[in-house]
Amino acid sequence: MPLPSPDAPHPIILPDGTRVPSTVQLSAVTNHPNFEVGAWTYASAFDPPQDWVARLAPYLFPNVPDKVRIGKFCQIADGVKFISAAANHWMTGVSTYPFPILDMTRHLPPPPDNRDITLGHDVWLGNGAMVLAGSTIGNGAIIGAGAVVRGDVPDYAIVIGNPAQVIRMRFTPEEIETLNTLAWWDWPAEAIEAAQPALVTGSVADLQACAP
Repeated sequence: MPLPSPDAPHPIILPDGTRVPSTVQLSAVTNHPNFEVGAWTYASAFDPPQDWVARLAPYLFPNVPDKVRIGKFCQIADGVKFISAAANHWMTGVSTYPFPILDMTRHLPPPPDNRDITLGHDVWLGNGAMVLAGSTIGNGAIIGAGAVVRGDVPDYAIVIGNPAQVIRMRFTPEEIETLNTLAWWDWPAEAIEAAQPALVTGSVADLQACAP
């Protein structure tokens, strides 16, 4: 099956030719300076927004120092939120009330947090998952529905809960090393198309045999 153009906003096409408006390829519909996303990563929403970055990362204001970085071929379900660093308040004093932001004409103290959020490639975020500032999610990870991620998630881990905990690894350490070395998400589109049977239902060895 041919891959859609990474520039196509709506990659899912029904048998009658209708494009599904509730799923978008984020690289085709976003241009926020602090939101970086790789090709073929999609997001879905039952009530599609006009501004996908505002929906996914509501605290990622253009003037903040932190970024949300998302790799290629990620899958983001309805209700996922990236709670970036600008959501945090100063906690070093008596009160957490954000007095400094009430008058931005005055000199502001350093931001209380400026950690990025980083996702690897081929990450699946289930319905309503939440990813907090400073989190790093490895390649091939699965984030369960409603999970709250803070900190690091290893490559090819499955995590659930609040706070998210690893319940199992998808592959052996040797297989994970092989998958990261193969880096299939960086292959030419034609090679990925040819490898789809291995990617969808095959083994690591099957995928390795498809390497260009």
